[in-house]
Amino acid sequence: MSAAVDLCVLVYDVGGSHVSAALCFKEGFRLAPVVRANLPTEETSDAFLEMLHSLGAKTAAGVKGVKGAELAMPGPFDYANGISWMKHKMPYLYGVNVSEALAGRFGWQASQVRFLNDAAAYLLGEVGAGAAKGVARVVCFTLGTGVGSGFAVDGHVVIEGNGVPPGGEIWNVPYEGGIVEDQISTRALQRAYKERKGQEREVASIAHYATGGEPASIAVFAEFGKNLGVALRRLLADFDPDVVVLGGGISRSAHLFLPAAKAELKGARFELRIAELGDNAPLAGAGVAWFAAAGA
Repeated sequence: MSAAVDLCVLVYDVGGSHVSAALCFKEGFRLAPVVRANLPTEETSDAFLEMLHSLGAKTAAGVKGVKGAELAMPGPFDYANGISWMKHKMPYLYGVNVSEALAGRFGWQASQVRFLNDAAAYLLGEVGAGAAKGVARVVCFTLGTGVGSGFAVDGHVVIEGNGVPPGGEIWNVPYEGGIVEDQISTRALQRAYKERKGQEREVASIAHYATGGEPASIAVFAEFGKNLGVALRRLLADFDPDVVVLGGGISRSAHLFLPAAKAELKGARFELRIAELGDNAPLAGAGVAWFAAAGA
């Protein structure tokens, strides 16, 4: 095995309830078996950092020459310096230099521990090793409770420029008398179902009923697909992507809404694809980002 294949880093995906970790190898951004752990019940920065170190040590056990770590983190976060400014979630990290603290536990330099936004990590994962591999202009949407988004040009995340909303975040862009998230998220599906059936259901349940042939549920997903197609055509005209990747929880029900979305996009220049890496996309993307920054 060549030295290039052996190059690897620890990658983390930090969520609101749990953390995933893996080794990411430079060759193909392949992930070693992924491990997960719940956030510690003791809500202190020390407990959180110890959990990260323990999870990483477990992942890298028996592997020599791990070059560092990259963490996909939600914001607000100072990604360049590794300092958390989150107050609404993980408030115990507020003002903590996670880079220095975690590097110290591993015996690394702080510069070996890097960070990126979790939505950007998802995008880079699909660009580096997933549904948009080798594609020049890509937009990625994660459809769920909210709408995450990321824009990439030639393998690099962009947060400004023609057709790119501020920070690359499209969820709060004004649209149809509200914002984008009102039309293509969990609450849009739930609202449409309640209007038809007079009751509330989780999206997974609506999908189950749609698969079973319930007309109302089938109509809800068809309407969602139509609204998604219209929104993508309008919102992405100026950026002019080659591929749009759809991920997130709602994408698991793509068979229920993708035909309607593609019908609305007939004649559009870009291709609509479903994410290939799923929950592992941010981990692969973290590896892509670390190696790119290191010039490795």
